[in-house]
Amino acid sequence: MAQNINQEGSYSSPFLQDHSTAIRIWHWLTFLVISALMITVLLNSTLLNARKNSLMVQDKLKEKGVIITQEQAIAVSREYTEKTWGIHKILGMGLTILLISRILIELTQPGEEKLKARFRKVTGLYKLNDKNKAEYYHYLMVKRLYLLFYGFLLVLVLTGVGLALGHEVAFLGKIHRMLKRVHSFDQYVVYAFVLFHLFNVILADNGKSKGIVSGMINGNK
Repeated sequence: MAQNINQEGSYSSPFLQDHSTAIRIWHWLTFLVISALMITVLLNSTLLNARKNSLMVQDKLKEKGVIITQEQAIAVSREYTEKTWGIHKILGMGLTILLISRILIELTQPGEEKLKARFRKVTGLYKLNDKNKAEYYHYLMVKRLYLLFYGFLLVLVLTGVGLALGHEVAFLGKIHRMLKRVHSFDQYVVYAFVLFHLFNVILADNGKSKGIVSGMINGNK
């Protein structure tokens, strides 16, 4: 972790930390994958919505003298939706691999860069009751929020895998509806967190924690 007192003796934000190459690569890959997942969900719920597009399909075919039912039009429109969901599933598998790799990174990276060590260090600083106590408390709350995010990410991955294997595993097929509901709700929690995180990082980089974004690029080393 970057020292909280720099060489001039002035305060340095606890959010300005050293980041290993593995963590930085993981961070940006995860951001890209989750962003791409958000785009697939957004497309399928708006531009590629099968039920909404079915009316357009019916109208266009009617102009050509072909009459089809709404169910048939939905089936045609759903082909595009299914292609996007196919991409969504591939991205989901990528997210699964990333989550597993995050656990492995945590187990293998230097001791001072592990989450447990950083919690312990800042907790110690917080107990000093100095003028930066509020900032240390803020750091601890943010890191606890990250742990909660990892929990939601784990649920998202597990339910996604369950939905993907529903046709092959009988038990998963029986709880398909429940898995879908949990997965649908959980994904929006994850997406909201990513947007919330992005917004607050930009604020922090323009405030007391200037350099927090570049630190996740160059490692602050």
